[in-house]
Amino acid sequence: MKTIISIYFLLVTTIFQCFGAHLLVPMDNQQTNHLKAYGVTFWVLGQEVEADWLLNYRGGSFMFKNLPSFEEELVIRGVSYEVISDAQAIQIKDEIAHPESNMDLMRLDAVPKIAVYSPPSKQPWDDAVTLVLTYAEIPYEVIFDDEVMADLLPKYDWLHLHHEDFTGQYGKFYATYGRESWYIEAQNQFEESAKKHGFEKVSELKGAVVKKIRDFCLGGGFLFAMCSATDTYDIALAADNVDICDYMYDGDGIDPHVHEKLNYDNTFAFKDFKIKLDPYQYEYSEIDNQAYERGLREENDFFELFTFSAKWDPVPTMLTQNHQKQIKGFMGQTTAFKKKLIKSDVIILGECESVNEARYIHGTYGKGTWTFFGGHDPEDYRHFVGEEPTDLNLHPNSPGYRLILNNILFPAAKKKKQKT
Repeated sequence: MKTIISIYFLLVTTIFQCFGAHLLVPMDNQQTNHLKAYGVTFWVLGQEVEADWLLNYRGGSFMFKNLPSFEEELVIRGVSYEVISDAQAIQIKDEIAHPESNMDLMRLDAVPKIAVYSPPSKQPWDDAVTLVLTYAEIPYEVIFDDEVMADLLPKYDWLHLHHEDFTGQYGKFYATYGRESWYIEAQNQFEESAKKHGFEKVSELKGAVVKKIRDFCLGGGFLFAMCSATDTYDIALAADNVDICDYMYDGDGIDPHVHEKLNYDNTFAFKDFKIKLDPYQYEYSEIDNQAYERGLREENDFFELFTFSAKWDPVPTMLTQNHQKQIKGFMGQTTAFKKKLIKSDVIILGECESVNEARYIHGTYGKGTWTFFGGHDPEDYRHFVGEEPTDLNLHPNSPGYRLILNNILFPAAKKKKQKT
């Protein structure tokens, strides 16, 4: 009799588990593919179903309704998940809601419309954001100067600035690549675009573009940038109507009073910086903490993510969700930001304290936000021009790439007032 009862309860339990009400997607070290987990969550939102982002619970896990199509999608994409009952879901929520726990539940209820600002010409480098969007199967649209100048940015919720130089100096690649066909083609296209939009110089067009992007943030847009698109964006804002380009870039010389005319009130993140005026130097300003200043090697180059109060500071908490708090460093034309040149109202999300640099920073502008992430490719320490793109099939659990995807997903969160 006891055997029959045991079998009965086993069958009931099995059936109950099979028809669990929720799917939990763990984001701790039990997850087989962290990057595609974001893509599945994005896809669920696209089916007009809400999802819960469980901040600081098992690495920032996701939870949503259990539907056969959802479970099938998780299986197809190779994402680990657990089928849980209503009672288990309530228990998790109670644990998260406890006043002494540094956890919170963020309801995701919308699909952010994503744009990537990227030039039409083929460039001999890849972009980490487009790589991970493609790998995670998150849809996006490519736009460039025509769309920005036509005031189409308000169509989008989230904008990424592809590896870009907003100063009009073509990446300061002149000394090394000025005779390469891709460089000449890009310069010709940029100059034609400037004339098309009524500007004499590419730097003037880029100056207008950065102000359009600024207004996008002012109205509530989410901006994300990596590598040289971070500091050159702020340099272009500070150098509004100031000629910082030498003759090989715009046909005439630099304004001799550049540093007296820079306006740091215009910038998002940085203050009091000096521009590198040598046109042959592969560096824009002193914002970037360069290799000889850092004194780090690949073996000891790491940065730490800050831990924020999930219940009081939900936005920086979302942006730092990860299964690791220590992240491998990686270089780029702009690798890291000197902390002494960062404005006091900027939130530092990740830093390398030993060399006094920030790697990952965030702030608000008007109704919107911006996030700057130093470096080029989180899984390629020195990514040189012309190298093959990183194969993310080899890095499905990349903590560095997770930070990018946090930024893509957090605009889907229901508005929740930040308390600090």
